[in-house]
Amino acid sequence: MDLSVSDISSAAPTSANRLALAALLIGGAAIGGSPIFVRLSEVGPMATAFWRVGLALIPLLIWAKATEKTAADTRPQGLADYAMLVLPGVFLAVDLAAWHLSLHMTSVANATLLANLAPIFVTLGSWALFRAHVSRLFIVGLATALIGVVTLKGGPMKLGGGDLAGDATAIVAAVLYAGYILTVGRLRSRFSTNRIMVWSTASAAVCIAPMVFFLESSFMPTALFGWAMLIGLAFISHAGGQGMITYALAFLPPAFSSLTLLLQPVVAAILAWILLNEPVGLMQAVGGIIVLAGIMVARRG
Repeated sequence: MDLSVSDISSAAPTSANRLALAALLIGGAAIGGSPIFVRLSEVGPMATAFWRVGLALIPLLIWAKATEKTAADTRPQGLADYAMLVLPGVFLAVDLAAWHLSLHMTSVANATLLANLAPIFVTLGSWALFRAHVSRLFIVGLATALIGVVTLKGGPMKLGGGDLAGDATAIVAAVLYAGYILTVGRLRSRFSTNRIMVWSTASAAVCIAPMVFFLESSFMPTALFGWAMLIGLAFISHAGGQGMITYALAFLPPAFSSLTLLLQPVVAAILAWILLNEPVGLMQAVGGIIVLAGIMVARRG
């Protein structure tokens, strides 16, 4: 069943909703670790994106096989259903390509901030395509969280120096991620998390493979550490993070679920501090608190 934004506050709290919210937050945190894996990867950005989805098929297929008799699911009924199951993977593949490309075209601060604008496009898409009601309190929470992201990146004065084409590419990545969230949200009314994740991940791998062939010369890491980074990215960030978000979309609306994207720079900053010795400054700490406050306000709206 699909829920509008206002349905969250009007419906009585249920154990399923609480579990979905927990999965949403954990999933957002798991994806938030992806920049660390990408930063430490030994292969290029497109090859890293391919292995992210390609290797993720291993735990996804094992889990799907183990739960095929217990998971509530509907089999695809025709070509239209199969096309809809593939569509999120197409969005995800081009999103990852645009996101990685933007990091090489503009400043990291610009690329990260602009790619994190996906919740705006998800909210607009939910309203325009599905006539979902968006409350004023939700808009206040969304705006607060976005202000927190800007603060996390050092404030507006730190966002200069970016290339216009790179900035535009990062915005394209945000729009594509919004398309991913919206299509997965619609599919969860009919299909299980397992089916959606397997189909979308496989189609993303197929779409990314030609990009690696034409754009990069290095495809496979040469050291065990390089494989460990790719496996962590695939198992933790994609299979774990995206899987939990996909599960949560059956109980929470896409507009609210997309706000987990704003958790990612917070988690990334903390992990970079711990693992890469990049200290968290006052602006980053304040920004993280504002992001979390904005998400809490949006949750009440």
